[in-house]
Amino acid sequence: MKAYIRNITYSLPHNVEANPIGRLSKKTGIYKRHVCSKNEVASDLAVSAVKQLFNKNINPDEIEFLLLCTQSPDYILPTTACILQDKLGIPTTCGALDYNLGCSGYIYGLSMAKGLIESGQVKNVLLVTAENYSKHINSKDNSVKPLFGDAATATFIEGMDTGINGIEGFVFGTDGNGYNDLIIPVGGMRHPYATTPIKWDEDSYGNIRSNRDLYMNGSNIGNFAMEVVPDTVDKILKMVKMNREDIDYYIFHQANKFILDYLQEKCKLKDFPFWNNMEEYGNTVSNSIPIALYDVLHSTDKLLKYVMLVGFGVGLSWGGCIVNCQYYKEKHN
Repeated sequence: MKAYIRNITYSLPHNVEANPIGRLSKKTGIYKRHVCSKNEVASDLAVSAVKQLFNKNINPDEIEFLLLCTQSPDYILPTTACILQDKLGIPTTCGALDYNLGCSGYIYGLSMAKGLIESGQVKNVLLVTAENYSKHINSKDNSVKPLFGDAATATFIEGMDTGINGIEGFVFGTDGNGYNDLIIPVGGMRHPYATTPIKWDEDSYGNIRSNRDLYMNGSNIGNFAMEVVPDTVDKILKMVKMNREDIDYYIFHQANKFILDYLQEKCKLKDFPFWNNMEEYGNTVSNSIPIALYDVLHSTDKLLKYVMLVGFGVGLSWGGCIVNCQYYKEKHN
């Protein structure tokens, strides 16, 4: 039994914010972002994404495990995955859990789904990613506001009776020394809201944020990506005994155009199919890879088999793998 991605859907908020056309938008490649309304949360987007899956002949009664990757849960506890199980009408025999990870989260979710299926614990996994980083961001902080968009995705992963791997070549990495480079300082148990005074900061560019808002050291995050991603690509290829030419498409976390342009060159991928398009979405964190994978699979009539996925970001965390898309259902309907 091998785990395969059978279908992907995604959901975006109806509210769209346009970035001013200028040097920053051209550099980042981000011109629009979908942003949640005041009363709209990540689980609302997740429900919408999963219901699209159910409209594609995925039966909720058959779901055996639900994984939710989010850094913007409905509550500190209980887990939002448990709430989704009820809202979606999935049987109570289904396992469900949240895990807190960002831009590499989809890779980790694929790994957990593969482990659950190929160890014989379940026959299928519903992997959901859902984020509304916009609620973490101060409206006066233009160092991050124009970058991040909200979204949710749903991926149905199913066991197939075959000896050929559907998801393989996992490489992971963690460098917690850089945890301060992408952080919301206040709100957890280390610095609770109730007992931590609000502190305001204004940088040299006039960006204003408090210690309750998202902070990102973009320069450090970029340098981190340049250091770890090329090595990750090489390790994945070595693990699966493939060359660059054997991969039909390369999809990295859609951070911004500037970083991806550099990574494509540094990873020696200038002559290979490489997705770099977040014009309409922005950086959607854990959603960016599955959104890109969906868009790639639906933007070509060519049969894509091997696709490399690489995520990197908050944690600091990174990971990558190869997915075999030959049994992706939607493409052959």
